Amino acid sequence: MAKECSFDIVSEFDRQELLNALDQTKREIQTRFDLKDSNSNIELDSDKSVTITTNDEMKLKNIVDILHSKMVKRNLSIKILDPTNVENSLGGNVKQLFNLKKGLNQELAKKITSEIKNSKLKVQASIQGEQIRVTGKNKDDLQEVIKILRSKEDYFEIPLQFVNYR
Repeated sequence: MAKECSFDIVSEFDRQELLNALDQTKREIQTRFDLKDSNSNIELDSDKSVTITTNDEMKLKNIVDILHSKMVKRNLSIKILDPTNVENSLGGNVKQLFNLKKGLNQELAKKITSEIKNSKLKVQASIQGEQIRVTGKNKDDLQEVIKILRSKEDYFEIPLQFVNYR
């Protein structure tokens, strides 16, 4: 009997790398001339969201750009940030909340499994909570699935990782 090969599709991020990116952003805010006295703040709220507070929308945009650059340098996808609308805060400040995307929801998991089935490869995809297990007898088919999903990552609007390749 042929041995089954498999891998899991997940969407996660490294929390420590995110904390490092936020820390570097805070340091740059304190040293940049245009942001130094702006009373700006950026913080992580219980691994669910990032909140940025500052004086005006232009400074908010600059801080978001800094955060994006720090995340990219730390190999974090900026797709994990789901921005909400800019709100007016106390004291004439503006505030924006960025929800953190982690895990695959059912709708997205169904989209990914249908994409795998449409590829006509001899593999099976099953949804297991917040991840998808892909199994097949041929490792080349599994690698082809990874290649197809990487090429359509913009379509899914969430970073995908492929783990537990056996």
